[in-house]
Amino acid sequence: MASKLLAPGLIGFLSIFNILLYIAIIAAGVYGFILFVRLAHLGIKALRIYIDKNE
Repeated sequence: MASKLLAPGLIGFLSIFNILLYIAIIAAGVYGFILFVRLAHLGIKALRIYIDKNE
């Protein structure tokens, strides 16, 4: 009987935990994408310097 009473609260906790986990994963993905774009921009800048230097 007690397990039936505890189940909805446990399911609610797990769903909140899953939502927080999804938000954290999405935030990490966005942060990784931003770092990738910054790295690509730096690579393009370095390539321009290399090409201008070796013309």
